[in-house]
Amino acid sequence: MIHDPAARGQRLATFYLAVAPRLLADLEESGGWPADRNAQARREWECFALYACVRGLVAAGGFNRETAAAIDALHEHVLAAWFAEGEAHERFEQRRTRVSERYAEYGAIGQEGGASGAGTVTARLGAAAARHIATPGAPARELAEFVGALHETLAEGAAEAVRMGDGED
Repeated sequence: MIHDPAARGQRLATFYLAVAPRLLADLEESGGWPADRNAQARREWECFALYACVRGLVAAGGFNRETAAAIDALHEHVLAAWFAEGEAHERFEQRRTRVSERYAEYGAIGQEGGASGAGTVTARLGAAAARHIATPGAPARELAEFVGALHETLAEGAAEAVRMGDGED
């Protein structure tokens, strides 16, 4: 495990910025939405993928002050990368707002049902993300399943990335 929370968050930001776009390409190839909605799908996927990385951080280290600091560092580095893309300040603020709204929604889904709902959390998260991706239409069941599976894969990869770190113990 990477001991320094800031370094842990930086490592995960690097992981996110490298892996999330590749998974988005897989989603786009699935044809689960009309091509004219690719920009919307990208915006929604970046929120969902970032949330998966937060879940991975928590899975790797529990939820404590160090994990909270790592989450802050993750967001700091990802938001800095987004801001560096050169988009207008208003656009950057819109992204931050969307991430915050989706985190609240996805967090509530994760907490629903307690332990009995744990077995369905991937399906429920996938369905919620697919609704946002496919809006204004209804998502196909296959899209929800695929998005949920990619989310879980990303969360597991994120947990492994911070567990393995740079060979620290």
